Amino acid sequence: MKHAALPHPDPETLASLAEPDLACALRERVEEAYSLCREVHPELPRPRVWLDLRGRSAGQAHFSRGGLRFNPVLYAENRVEFLVEVVPHEMAHWLVHHLKDGRRARPHGREWQTVMRRLFGLEPRTTHRFDTGRASPAPHRYACACREHRFTPRRHALVRGGRVYRCRHCAQTLVYLSG
Repeated sequence: MKHAALPHPDPETLASLAEPDLACALRERVEEAYSLCREVHPELPRPRVWLDLRGRSAGQAHFSRGGLRFNPVLYAENRVEFLVEVVPHEMAHWLVHHLKDGRRARPHGREWQTVMRRLFGLEPRTTHRFDTGRASPAPHRYACACREHRFTPRRHALVRGGRVYRCRHCAQTLVYLSG
């Protein structure tokens, strides 16, 4: 495995950045990754960048919108790891999608893994290991016979509208615990 192709960000500098400058650092990292991808695929279109992703996902290559979406909460909490892992991960999706037959490629398939290893010099990991507690709060408590479950406001609203959920382990219907 070769060394990471992108320069490692300075943790102290990143830690000191306020929100607008942090967003700028993310855009600069995307631009560095884009430049590297252009060495392989000169016609690659430049992705737009949004910090509007919510929930547990750190990033998303959004082809219909024409760019990359990132989770601002997970980025703020995991600055160095985010720039080192998530930006190349999503840029690899962007590159593979725009290659000939790229639309047929599996999301984390051979082509994507090759880009991660050979272009970015990173081990291809399909998921991040960030704590998603603040990014994806699930304040509504439900229970079954074997455990407690936490629901997001969206899933809780679906239950209030009549949707029924069962535990994957004991198959019992989940019941809301008030309060």
